[in-house]
Amino acid sequence: MMTRSLRPALFALLATGLLAGACNPTVKVEAPDKPIVINMNVKIEQEVRVRIEEQAKDDIAKNPDIF
Repeated sequence: MMTRSLRPALFALLATGLLAGACNPTVKVEAPDKPIVINMNVKIEQEVRVRIEEQAKDDIAKNPDIF
């Protein structure tokens, strides 16, 4: 026969075991529905800036009296 002091401890142990057994963590790895979009505006802006700077250098070299 169980003593009264063991009953709460046994009940707590049993409840903890049931709660821990009920938790089944799952991890799902899924591909996104939409494709990944990479914005390349920075690179395009840099190329445009380089072209403008080269054009400005050429214009200054051709017309040194502008300034």
